[in-house]
Amino acid sequence: MTQPSNKARVLFGVRGMDKEAGVRISAVLLAIPGVTQATPDQGSIAVQYDPTAMTVMDLLRVIRKQGFLAGML
Repeated sequence: MTQPSNKARVLFGVRGMDKEAGVRISAVLLAIPGVTQATPDQGSIAVQYDPTAMTVMDLLRVIRKQGFLAGML
């Protein structure tokens, strides 16, 4: 019997994020236990994470600590 998957997805809009910054933010997010995917795009980043390990606000704080304004889309 397989265990249920604890995965959630959220899309953040990140003001002023260029490609290089997207790669950097993605790497920072992926270093957090529970984050399994962080895919940057033009001005946004999609994050897959374990909602039992962290909240959307925790993820937002990480992005904001990188010096960017961010919010859920």
